[in-house]
Amino acid sequence: MQVTETLSDGLKRAYAITVPAADIETRRTARLTGLGKTLKLPGFRPGKVPMPVVRQRYGNAVLAEVLEESVNEATRQVMEERGLRPAFQPKVELVSADPATTGMGKDLEFKIEMELLPDIAMPDFAALALTRMKAVTSDETIDKALADIALRARDLADLTEEDLAARGENAGAAEGDVLTVDFLGKIDGVPFEGGEATDINVDIGGTGFIPGFAEQLVGAKADEARTITVTFPAEYGAPNLAGKEATFDVTVKQLRKPVAAAIDDELAKKMGLETLEELRTAISERVQSEYDQLGRLRVKRQLLDALSGLAMFPTPDSMVDQEFDQIWTRLSADKEAGKLDDEDKEKDEDTLRSEYRAIAERRVRLGLLLAEIGRVNGLTVTPDELNRAMRAEASRYPGQEVQMMEFFRKYPQMTESLRGPIFEEKVVDFVLELANVTDQIVTPEELAKEPETASV
Repeated sequence: MQVTETLSDGLKRAYAITVPAADIETRRTARLTGLGKTLKLPGFRPGKVPMPVVRQRYGNAVLAEVLEESVNEATRQVMEERGLRPAFQPKVELVSADPATTGMGKDLEFKIEMELLPDIAMPDFAALALTRMKAVTSDETIDKALADIALRARDLADLTEEDLAARGENAGAAEGDVLTVDFLGKIDGVPFEGGEATDINVDIGGTGFIPGFAEQLVGAKADEARTITVTFPAEYGAPNLAGKEATFDVTVKQLRKPVAAAIDDELAKKMGLETLEELRTAISERVQSEYDQLGRLRVKRQLLDALSGLAMFPTPDSMVDQEFDQIWTRLSADKEAGKLDDEDKEKDEDTLRSEYRAIAERRVRLGLLLAEIGRVNGLTVTPDELNRAMRAEASRYPGQEVQMMEFFRKYPQMTESLRGPIFEEKVVDFVLELANVTDQIVTPEELAKEPETASV
């Protein structure tokens, strides 16, 4: 085999490869000989078909297989002998591609082109100075969570005459009350689909209805009918209603007040626990877990920003192109849907392309560095870890867990999409163990505050 390097430009390489016709013919003859020993054809004893007949019938088909194998083997040999690590599968171009002539006195000639993965030096992880923010669950936080649980487990009690009398003359519904109503919505006097309901509870001062709906029922009394006017938000889920003004004919049927459940062992039992103390412990653990996850996210951002600053190697253009295309596709879809970020709305296309190209390059460079850290240090995703991730993903679809697991088995590429995030977290854990990490106790508000600069 003859190999000639025809391009060496940065990470780009190209080679012209020639496999002698004699090698191709030797392979083909060996393959045909083996085939002839098992071939069954009418008029011949099994395994006794003359070679000229075998060659006549199967010569071209076998030659095509031999050529494909020869190209693949030669390509692998070139990469192994030269220590090449391509970013993607090399591009192959056949120069002599006619099976009818190649190998029959004519050499197999083809070209391969590829982009290599860059050489990446390992950073000094111990030199990375990071701050891990930590918040501690307070009794006040637990008490507030208990109050919220008690409110969600509330009962509704009818407003008494005494309750209403205490509000003054002609007093009706006030903030905090729950009204049971029927309503009919109209646009330009015509009822619209989904605009009618009966026996609906409306919390005065609560959320969940169109802005301005519940507020216009303040002062309403049982059996009272009102017509109110509201405007649907511009981002309302139903496009045919978004931004439009509508009227609602509302009939108030009942006025009630929420009565929060008592915060005691009975409340804990409603939550599946035995005692109030167990409920407090469960709340504390849940909140602390949320704090810890947020703290990890913050320190991970710091780490990725720090590593990005150390990743000063070239990136394969093909990988950056692929990442940019994915970003640009999402950006174009957001633009079409009117969901573009305010900062991007004022920028022209050339500016956006330049900025997001830089983001794509940063992502690729950081991804390559993380992959190299994992490779050098033998970090892998185990089958058990992958199975746990599959089960966790399937659990997001209650009642369809079995179908989701079957989906993962049927489409391995979907399973592989779970591998990347697991691998990244393992690399992050590995580096954090070696980095100089200082813990800082902060308030939950400080922990939740978005940093001024965030990783892209």
